[in-house]
Amino acid sequence: MGRALGSPGCCPALLLLLLLLLPPAVPSPPRLPGGLPRSLGAADNACKNRPLDLVFIIDSSRSVRPEEFEKVKIFLSEMIDTLDVGERTTRVAVMNYASSVKIEFPLRTYFDKASMKEAVSHIEPLSAGTMTGLAIQTAMDEVFTEEMGTRPATFNIPKVVIVVTDGRPQDQVQDVAASARTAGIEIYAVGVDRADMQSLRIMASEPLDEHVFYVETYGVIEKLTSKFRDTFCAVNVCTLGTHDCEQVCVSDSGSYLCDCYEGYRLNPDKKTCSAVDTCAPGRHECEQVCVRNNGSYVCECYEGYTLNPDKKTCSAVDVCAPGRHDCEQLCVRDDLFYTCDCYQGYTLNLDKKTCSRAITSSLTTNEESCKCEAIVALQDSVTSRLEALSTKYNEVSEKLQAYQDSQQLTKQQSVCYY
Repeated sequence: MGRALGSPGCCPALLLLLLLLLPPAVPSPPRLPGGLPRSLGAADNACKNRPLDLVFIIDSSRSVRPEEFEKVKIFLSEMIDTLDVGERTTRVAVMNYASSVKIEFPLRTYFDKASMKEAVSHIEPLSAGTMTGLAIQTAMDEVFTEEMGTRPATFNIPKVVIVVTDGRPQDQVQDVAASARTAGIEIYAVGVDRADMQSLRIMASEPLDEHVFYVETYGVIEKLTSKFRDTFCAVNVCTLGTHDCEQVCVSDSGSYLCDCYEGYRLNPDKKTCSAVDTCAPGRHECEQVCVRNNGSYVCECYEGYTLNPDKKTCSAVDVCAPGRHDCEQLCVRDDLFYTCDCYQGYTLNLDKKTCSRAITSSLTTNEESCKCEAIVALQDSVTSRLEALSTKYNEVSEKLQAYQDSQQLTKQQSVCYY
């Protein structure tokens, strides 16, 4: 029986010939733990000159299909490959969110790429809901803390968030993102497919053209890896903290320019800022009174006017409307002011507000009325008595006349007798 080819008894020259004729083996791309392929040469793309405290916030709501979520995990792993990961260099955390938020691992957990990518490979989608505002708030409250691995502010390590989403936030994101930016967190917003661009612009840091990215599908999200590598590895004086701008630093081709917050203007030294008089003529839209308020302004109205819903114009107030005056009984409007009055039978007290029943006036009236009635009665009585006396006088006069006549007759008869 013949010997098998390659057995110890085979001719060495024949074996050498066969080896030379075989095609060279092509090494397969190395794979990440969990089966994720790794890009060739990723280690060569590592960023060496800019430490970060970097937090990825990834959307795993129901709209992200399982195969798409795997693409996100590949993107995360390739991003990790481009970074100079380490305890003293760049620290990475990953958060996963839908209607709830899960911190997959904080900044203090892993300081080597292999462990990070192993953890990424085991991330599972949460499904249901897109609570982006809640995720950013959780990052501020629970991830960007020294207890969870964020380095102290004295280290001047930039705090960076990269949000990856394919939908519209179902909660309030504008105020939360503004608070995060005010706290010194730089936000990059990555939108995929159906992502709402307005929401991305609301949450991202300025300038928006450097912090808002969009890709058509999860299948091409890996294209952003090189973009972020260039961004994080570029010499950015503003993020390194070596500038002397008082408020806003704007990176400019390896150098920088200073700018100011809204309501401030840059001073001639091109570094410091001064508050703008927002209530100067032509700078506000208030109809009556402009009140400065932390670099901005609010409108108010003169006394007797109230601010309309547009928060700019004013309308005259009904000073006699219920609750607007302190008159006890009657309120009488007098242009923009009012005076108090009382019902009939009452008089206004000295406080010009309350009223008292007019008792004294009533008594006086009754007294006068009684006097008038007495006088009339007296006049009637006197007239009646005068009439009675006149009648008596007439009767007496008639009797006296009759008596005188009889006496005269008697005298005449006596003369005739004699």
